[in-house]
Amino acid sequence: MANSLRRHPSAALRAGSVTEKKEKKDFAVEHPPDADVHALEGTLSALGKSFAIVVSRFNAFVTERLFQSAYDGLLRTGARKTDIDLVRVPGAFEIPLAARKLAETKKYDAIICIGCLLRGDTAHYDVIVNEVTRGIGQSAQETGVPHAFGVLTCDTLEQAIDRAGLKMGNKGFDAALAAVEMASLKTALSSQLSAVSKKQIPPPRLRSGLRPSGSGTAARNDKVKDRNDKSKEASQSVEGKASKTKRRK
Repeated sequence: MANSLRRHPSAALRAGSVTEKKEKKDFAVEHPPDADVHALEGTLSALGKSFAIVVSRFNAFVTERLFQSAYDGLLRTGARKTDIDLVRVPGAFEIPLAARKLAETKKYDAIICIGCLLRGDTAHYDVIVNEVTRGIGQSAQETGVPHAFGVLTCDTLEQAIDRAGLKMGNKGFDAALAAVEMASLKTALSSQLSAVSKKQIPPPRLRSGLRPSGSGTAARNDKVKDRNDKSKEASQSVEGKASKTKRRK
């Protein structure tokens, strides 16, 4: 067999192709089954919702393209131009403060944060990245308003340009879609929590031998009334006995 394969290399190729086909059959790709679990999800509908976009002017060559794409994403999902506010800040470090002030007004359903940070020769890049990320996340958690993170953190300008509309897509558009979905999800979660809070809690069962007394104040009033009635009865009995002894005398 080996000699025949050496003499006829085409036969070896055919044998190899047969084994490859067998391996492909053995490792067939199967789609995962759909789980029958109800999940709360947001929808990509910005109709009737208000948004604020915080844009850094530093590296404006990149951030302006991110902003234009985020603005387009909001309009495509149904947001009106009058429901979108734009706030410009000097750099990415100032984004968390502006986003927090906007969120505290409770006027917006979501905040979109857009900026661009490029690594330099010093540790300045790492410090700014950590503070911006922490500030935006802290603002979202403490105010309860969704914040979409559209701040690029790249090593080179080429990486930033690729993520601002070239082969890596546009992260501003992705941030806008995330803001729309989270705003919708927040509304769905709030409605569910309000429905749960409206459900009446059944009153606890009364113990045997005890009568319901209502509130604590009503119970104390009942006890005081019983004591006053008993004291009146005792005083009346004493007065009756005294009048009888006087008559006998």
